Amino acid sequence: MLRYCVATTLCLLAVPAAAQDTAPPKPVTVTGNVAVVSDYRFRGVSQSDEEIAVQGGVTLTHESGFYGGFWGSNLAGWGTFGGANLELDVIGGYKRPLAGGTVDVGLTWYMYPGGAANTDFGEPYVKYSGTVGPATLLAGVAYAPKQRALGNFSATPQSRGQSQDNLYLWGDAAVGIPTTKLTAKAHIGHSNGNPGLGPNGTSVAPTGDYWDWLLGLDYVIGPVTLGAAYVDTDISRSEAAYLQPNFSRTKNGESIANGKVLFSISAAF
Repeated sequence: MLRYCVATTLCLLAVPAAAQDTAPPKPVTVTGNVAVVSDYRFRGVSQSDEEIAVQGGVTLTHESGFYGGFWGSNLAGWGTFGGANLELDVIGGYKRPLAGGTVDVGLTWYMYPGGAANTDFGEPYVKYSGTVGPATLLAGVAYAPKQRALGNFSATPQSRGQSQDNLYLWGDAAVGIPTTKLTAKAHIGHSNGNPGLGPNGTSVAPTGDYWDWLLGLDYVIGPVTLGAAYVDTDISRSEAAYLQPNFSRTKNGESIANGKVLFSISAAF
């Protein structure tokens, strides 16, 4: 799932050993996850007005390596496009082993059902993951080609129909802490894209060029994962000033890209 949020977990299916010995592999497997997060952050910026979000998704994977699925979350504040105040991502791609790791090539289509026009957009991605000692590492690049949903917006007629692109580079790391059920996790990402507001007051890269990062811990209890993490960006108040009042929490006007400790509970099936 390319939308980065604190609730992201590895989805593992527990299958009894006896069943593994006798049951033939299925050509199509279905996995899913549900989560409640204290704040939905997309690349470091709150999409839920720093309020609780409920999220979930389902993925179908063919034995050939092709997969498809969807993921959704409620929205509020900066992340709202009207309509159902809902984000629904449709994902499709292909995974295969490569050089001791796994390469994953796909496309995420971001939709906002019932929202304003020109908000949906597509973003192809490439990810490569593997292990180094006890650590699991992932590097990814996502490039959204020029689209109207990513364009600048102003009151002038000349801005209508403008298109912009967006590039996001990121890396993730996770390592289990010996003799515990804890996993330490880290993320760093860099956004480069639309240097202003999109057609409906938002933007994938709000200030055009910025970094986001996360440090946290996950505690696994069977299929349930409890998570806590600190997330932050290098977006300053002066850089975000021209985005106001959109780029602030509706309750008190504080930054929605500031450092904050987030909590999550998720379950895989």
